[in-house]
Amino acid sequence: MVLLESEQFLKELTRLFQRCWLSGSVFITLKKYDGRTKSIPRKGTVEGFEPSDNKCLLRATDGKKKISTVVSAKDVNKFQMAYSSLLRANMDGLKKRNKKSKSKKSKAAQ
Repeated sequence: MVLLESEQFLKELTRLFQRCWLSGSVFITLKKYDGRTKSIPRKGTVEGFEPSDNKCLLRATDGKKKISTVVSAKDVNKFQMAYSSLLRANMDGLKKRNKKSKSKKSKAAQ
């Protein structure tokens, strides 16, 4: 997995979307990141570790290539604006919902 800066992550994510345009999927995960590189043992705690600020870890993969980035709390607004515009631009390949099956279910319930 490649850890990238925020701007580079967005460029690589655009390339992933373009590569998977006709067939394939891009999976994106987002989770809270406290800066630890090792897991906490079940018994006991890690002493002396204090996370400095809240961070988000974003990962994206197409099954072949994996990319990730860490966004700090002070940069989240700038990143969120760029990320949301990127998602809106690449969400046009979604399948349309089947309205007929939905209307049949609602008629059966009445």
